[in-house]
Amino acid sequence: MTFDSNSKNKKRLRNDRRARYVVTGFGGLVLLTLVILVTHLIIQALPLAYSPSLHLIASYQIPKNERIIIAGDFINSQPLLVKKQGCRLGLKQLDEANLVGMHDYIRPCSHVLSAQNMMGENYIVDVSPNAQVRVLPVRSFIMSASEGADTSAHSALAGQTQIMSFALPKEEWNRRNEWDFALSSKWAVVSIQRENSIFIRWINRQRPTNIIDKRFNNVARSVLLPGSESVLLQFDDGLFLNRLRDGDATLQPIAGDLGLASDEPIVFPLAKDRTFFLVNSNARTLTRWVISKSEKGLTFEPTYHIPLVDEKVLDVAEHASINIVAVMTSKARLLLVNRVSGDVVSVQNFNHPVANIIWYGDKLYGFSDTTVWVWEGKHLSGITTWASLFEPQHYEGYETENTVWQTTSASDYQEAKFSLTPLLIGSIKASLLALLIAIPVAIGAAIYTAFFAKSRMRNIVKPAIELLEAIPSVLIGFIAAIWLSPKAEQFLFSFAFFLIVIPFVLIAVALVQRPVADYLPKRFRHGAELMFALGGVFVLGFVSVEFAPSIMFSLIGVDGFTLLASESNSPIGKTTIVVALALGVAISPSIYSLAEDAINGVPKDLKLASFALGATRLQTLLHVVLHVALPGIVAAIMLGFGRAFGETMIVLMVTGNTPISSWGLIEGLRALTANLAIELPEAEVTSAHYQILFLTACILFLFTFMVNTIAELLRQRLRSRQYYA
Repeated sequence: MTFDSNSKNKKRLRNDRRARYVVTGFGGLVLLTLVILVTHLIIQALPLAYSPSLHLIASYQIPKNERIIIAGDFINSQPLLVKKQGCRLGLKQLDEANLVGMHDYIRPCSHVLSAQNMMGENYIVDVSPNAQVRVLPVRSFIMSASEGADTSAHSALAGQTQIMSFALPKEEWNRRNEWDFALSSKWAVVSIQRENSIFIRWINRQRPTNIIDKRFNNVARSVLLPGSESVLLQFDDGLFLNRLRDGDATLQPIAGDLGLASDEPIVFPLAKDRTFFLVNSNARTLTRWVISKSEKGLTFEPTYHIPLVDEKVLDVAEHASINIVAVMTSKARLLLVNRVSGDVVSVQNFNHPVANIIWYGDKLYGFSDTTVWVWEGKHLSGITTWASLFEPQHYEGYETENTVWQTTSASDYQEAKFSLTPLLIGSIKASLLALLIAIPVAIGAAIYTAFFAKSRMRNIVKPAIELLEAIPSVLIGFIAAIWLSPKAEQFLFSFAFFLIVIPFVLIAVALVQRPVADYLPKRFRHGAELMFALGGVFVLGFVSVEFAPSIMFSLIGVDGFTLLASESNSPIGKTTIVVALALGVAISPSIYSLAEDAINGVPKDLKLASFALGATRLQTLLHVVLHVALPGIVAAIMLGFGRAFGETMIVLMVTGNTPISSWGLIEGLRALTANLAIELPEAEVTSAHYQILFLTACILFLFTFMVNTIAELLRQRLRSRQYYA
């Protein structure tokens, strides 16, 4: 070997090595990208697995001659409300590390002053000796020019619209033993308790002249729930419900045998009064009650019980945007509970019990008479449990337990419903129905072109069908939403009948075309296959339009499509059947291409051997060709199923995006992919809603990965069985 030849060989080896490095590098880059993607998905969803906790960040003292009434979010400039000497209410703000006074609300000692919190907003309640009531928002106060002046006259103009005034019966007020006040967005309610009766006045905040008075006798105490327009009344050891529209004598039993002392709080209402927690000392439980629909109208029903270990409940506080409830007990234990499912996710012990607690954002404020503590919540989204994600829950306003997806990103103090069950049902239902449509069409077409059609016909039809795979899914979704959905009521059964029956028609045409073509002149025999196929399609189309609806109606036993659609809450054009048709058309080319290659890849020797043994073309197809190509066909179907499950635009544009936990065909749906596309841009970063969306992305990735892996394994098995020589 010469020097030149050796040099050329070395150069060629170097080029091969460099090429191998480049190819390996690109392959590694793709693998690294996949790893980064999966890692990011897991990291974003991982906080859901953490246990929520609270960490003390600050504590503040006020003078001993003052008493805290309501703790405002003073870290974010919302004042703290305290009661001072001299019949004054003081407003304190945080100045560096101390709480300093900013305003004093001064009234004569004959006035009765109190405070009320409604959905994070604090109010001052001022009742004069003449039973005139003024309700003033704390935010409406501005700094006065002189210290200690009455600032009620200096209310900010923005707060004037929230100030309300009304009168109480003077005789009732002067003879009171106890009184209570509650506020909602629509109603202000005052209860005045005397020795043997309770007087309750309802005042409409939008129309103060709209007043409703009620009186109840022999009542131990009452709990006002203006948000749900109701009141809870305790008679002896039982609890009863009276709604605003009920008469005074209408009392609905709620619970009995409570075993409570007269000085113990029994009911802890949550925001909007649609949920409350009830203490039962005899049963040693804390029970959640939610407002529900029944034959008698709106009422409260129990959902779950939280056991108490020889301890009393001091206070219950709910988070504004996360389904987390904090329960403070007399043993200085703080329970962090999933509001919906009742799972106690975390238990923390403090040095001493805190009388009152309230959430402001991710901070929990606790206060006693002279001390206020601030805890910062960590990993609060970890309150999400498996039960709240996948199991039926009794939500506010629902008659029974249900699985619901309804986020609250646009509104505070609304119960978030993060059940993934309706999304999974929607994805699986749409994918399976799409397969029912795509499998006969795609496999039938694959059998025809790979086994029955001549080479010239196959070379024309196969590229044409595979070219359909290049059509963007958004275009198919657009056509389905604009054209198919309006035609659904009239032609839905016709479309379904046509797509299901056409493979069998084409197979039948393929079986009979050769004997018939033998009787045709030779010049007409060329192209007879296409003529027979088009003729069969046109005949089937006519039958589908003219006779398919009546055939389907007679089979299902209904007189028209309207009766079926009447049981659905979704528009007729936004049902599961419509999206299945569109999705089935979209995935058919993929299934056809892989299945056709598998059928065409069956060794010709096997076919000839079958014919030599006397088998017919149909017998050869069923017992030889399909048997050998079955792994490839199954792989094609699974890949089609994976694409249908991961499809976004079609299900987003056609379904109506209704998260319904129903397997009905005349119902809307929302798929996992569509839910991600809709809500991820609007979700607050690091919120529970945001992290749950990433969890759904992980579920989607895992499912499609498993489906594609199984399909690839089947394809490898097909390749190993492809040759027998």
